[in-house]
Amino acid sequence: MKILTGNDLGTGDVIWWAGDGWTRQVSESVDVGDRGDELARAEEAALRVVAPYVIDATVTDEGVRPAHIKDRIRALGPTVRPDLTLKPNDADAGNWVI
Repeated sequence: MKILTGNDLGTGDVIWWAGDGWTRQVSESVDVGDRGDELARAEEAALRVVAPYVIDATVTDEGVRPAHIKDRIRALGPTVRPDLTLKPNDADAGNWVI
């Protein structure tokens, strides 16, 4: 599975392509298949996302999970201030990074 991620232009938040727009919840992201790079260019040109890129992901019972630890950490938020992390739909998401 391939998903698209980047940062929100206005807030800097990590965002994920949900098929019909962007979301802050990685679990709501959708497979972009082989059109991810094309979609990334179009969304960046429309000024809806900054620095979008395609990543590998897997689907679990809780939803979509980035395959690489870097993007798992991005999905949750800062590791140095747990009080500032995103509260994902998956209550066990904190275990992703281990």
